[in-house]
Amino acid sequence: MLKRLDITAFLYPLISLAVLVLVWHVSIEIFTIPDYLLPPPASVFSALYHGLISGELWPHIATTLEETLSGYAIGCGLAVFMGALLAESRTFERFFYPLLIGLQAMPKVALGPIILVWFGFGMASKVVLVALVCFFPLFVNTVNGIKRTDPELLDACRAFSASRLYLLLHVKLPAASGEIFSGLQIGVSLALIGAVVGEFLSAQQGLGYLIASASVSMSLATMFSGVLLLAAIGLTGSLIMRAIHRRVVFWEARSEKAGR
Repeated sequence: MLKRLDITAFLYPLISLAVLVLVWHVSIEIFTIPDYLLPPPASVFSALYHGLISGELWPHIATTLEETLSGYAIGCGLAVFMGALLAESRTFERFFYPLLIGLQAMPKVALGPIILVWFGFGMASKVVLVALVCFFPLFVNTVNGIKRTDPELLDACRAFSASRLYLLLHVKLPAASGEIFSGLQIGVSLALIGAVVGEFLSAQQGLGYLIASASVSMSLATMFSGVLLLAAIGLTGSLIMRAIHRRVVFWEARSEKAGR
């Protein structure tokens, strides 16, 4: 039964993808859409195949992955740390929470040129932008998750003289782990967006740079191949994070199975 569920989990999206590609191809044939507006799927997959075989795309993929993973790790690490600190310290919350909420409301794309001035046109500026984009969803989820810890459970632990640090590490963070992993999954797609925006602004390599440079020469097949690679990276990252979520927060998976 488990194998059947695993197969269908991959089979259904593949069927949807095949239908989407078929509709794409048929629409071009029916409406006679020119290649410079919408390339046929065969041209896109051919450009993707030759780019991967020749090795032309791999440096761009590696650069985008490095920027994304580095910024994601930094932003998520800071988000969990500061979220736990704010949830535990009323003084810290009074002084900094309004400032952080105000910074969250600012469009991160608008900060891109400022970040370029401060951190230069190299990889550092892209990493900072990715970290900034990933920070806020996870930060808010961490704060809300910790504050929603069952007070009766906390009182029971305090009755056995549990320290504040013990409560945070062994009670509050595990209780908030579901919301933390939800923020981590949201951060995966946001991290890619931050990396691509940074590459649009200034870069010499990366999938965002590839798409931007292909738009100058109107090479839509190359542009679409870059978009497909970004979609594949985002999907892979999301699936990996979801699998880690199920493995770490195993009690949620058990409760779902019991509910069914």
